[in-house]
Amino acid sequence: MTSTTRRRLAATTAALALAATLTACSTGDEPTPEPPAAQESSSSEEAEAATEHNAADVEFTQMMIVHHQGALEMAELAVERASTEEVRTLAERIAAAQGPEIELMSGWLQTWDEELPAGAEHGGMDHGGMDMDGMDQEEAMTSLAGLEGVEFDRKFLELMVAHHRGAIEMAQTQIGEGADSDALALARTIRDDQNTEITEMENLLRSL
Repeated sequence: MTSTTRRRLAATTAALALAATLTACSTGDEPTPEPPAAQESSSSEEAEAATEHNAADVEFTQMMIVHHQGALEMAELAVERASTEEVRTLAERIAAAQGPEIELMSGWLQTWDEELPAGAEHGGMDHGGMDMDGMDQEEAMTSLAGLEGVEFDRKFLELMVAHHRGAIEMAQTQIGEGADSDALALARTIRDDQNTEITEMENLLRSL
């Protein structure tokens, strides 16, 4: 065997060894891609888990829609009748916050295939069960309608403080018992925002 032949054989052997090494590296360590069907199944399960709700979520949402509607009725009357700018501005802020929350919660109930509160589709609801210093919603509205000036402002603030405390109690129950992440987040927002507004209203009462 000539030296030229030996060199060719050595080069061929080295090339084959290198190819074998590269093949082993490329097939031994890389993870096998997950089949598309498995990926879709995993995504579907995650989406379903994210939208799970329980009976506490439904009860909270239905009751809070009714509760918010009561606050809207009082706030809209205060926008028209309040004698102080501070009370009127507060009423406008309450209406601006709770109107969209009613729409949001109504959408959840429809998505969950749960019933809306009676009359919610038409903007009129049964407010039975709400209590503000011993008055239900109808009695509270009648009381406010008969007042003017500072007397109206004071009564509105007193009733709205009691109304907010009821909402906070409902929110706390939801935080402890609910499952839906969006409903839990709204409950925390309601609790925090309405606690802040109670402090504001109590300060306004002291200034009137």
